Amino acid sequence: MSVSSRAGSRPLVPVRLHAVTKVYGGGNQTIHALDGLTLSLPPGSFTAVMGPSGSGKSTLMHCAAGLDAPTSGTVTLADQNLEGMTDDQLTVLRRDRVAFIFQSFNLMPTLDVIQNVTLPNVLAGRRPDRHGALQAIERVGLAERAHRLPSELSGGQQQRVAIARAMASDADVLFADEPTGALDTATAGRILTLLRAAVDETGQTIMMTTHDPVAASYADAVEFLVDGRLADRMEEPTAQRVAERLALLSSGHTLEAR
Repeated sequence: MSVSSRAGSRPLVPVRLHAVTKVYGGGNQTIHALDGLTLSLPPGSFTAVMGPSGSGKSTLMHCAAGLDAPTSGTVTLADQNLEGMTDDQLTVLRRDRVAFIFQSFNLMPTLDVIQNVTLPNVLAGRRPDRHGALQAIERVGLAERAHRLPSELSGGQQQRVAIARAMASDADVLFADEPTGALDTATAGRILTLLRAAVDETGQTIMMTTHDPVAASYADAVEFLVDGRLADRMEEPTAQRVAERLALLSSGHTLEAR
């Protein structure tokens, strides 16, 4: 992976949430998905977010990426305060500065692999970089399927296309929701190595939700969520340490929230 041409112009504040609360419902049905959460990701960092089911991981990612507005608190994404931004302004910001890897893949069924990977550039009005797209497709092991439609690929292969699309975009911030969940162990390791390289070599900032301690071990730090609050943080994680910490949280062991 070559050094990004944008590496010198990465945002000083890629992701910052301050006192963010997200409430759903009302009355007896009120759910505090996020409860006064404050988190800042350093530029050029790889952060894994983990926690028991229902801890708020997806809500955190959606608020951080500007896909959902917090009930209260402020969110900064790629140096931009999202408060008061219109839907059109948010769309432009996400299109130009952010990439996503979601479990649902979000591939266009009528476009082949190359076309799906270059689609963000097309939507942004930029000339598609077919060479960069082919490089990304090769890195995820799909060079021989570059002209296949999504319907001709397995679920794991479609996930790899989504990962190639995010890699080819050279976005400042990449949000990855369980990016290796549909992949075999060998392919998952290959993808995580590529994500690690995107941080180390191009200065990209990555936030990744995962249930997998091995995947989390590729990150610089792991943030643990419990009931919408940050309960703990681990730097220089190993798979064993992450698994042990996650087991404590999942068993109901309460750590002092930060």
